[in-house]
Amino acid sequence: MTVVAFDPVGFIVRYPEFASVSPTMLGMLFTEATFYLDNTDNSQVQDIPTRTAFLWMLTAHITALNIGVSGQSANSLVGRVSEAKEGSVSVKADFGTTSEAAAWYNQTKYGAAYWRASSSFRGMLYIGAPQMIPSYVPRG
Repeated sequence: MTVVAFDPVGFIVRYPEFASVSPTMLGMLFTEATFYLDNTDNSQVQDIPTRTAFLWMLTAHITALNIGVSGQSANSLVGRVSEAKEGSVSVKADFGTTSEAAAWYNQTKYGAAYWRASSSFRGMLYIGAPQMIPSYVPRG
């Protein structure tokens, strides 16, 4: 079975902003990323380098949402800032015009990158029902 094994050193080289997160925690978050992208032989993404990049994007996304970036705590604001006021401080957030499916990914630059890069794997392949062709009986 061909699966992507998590490499915390390689991950930190690619995403140095997560260097303060322990390798054990990153490994757990990588496992969580496999809930969103199959990491087995049945995966829609068969090319291992591509699957690795996608899983790392998802790991970075999940880490940013739950742990934070560059040693800063995770932001509890969900969505994009759609309205802000200064007097008595008021902030309103929403998901804008994105689809419900894309909204969760678009909360971080890592998720947005994954969503865009993986678009060709989210399409549907339609295979129509077989057509019945009358039997051909040669004369003769």
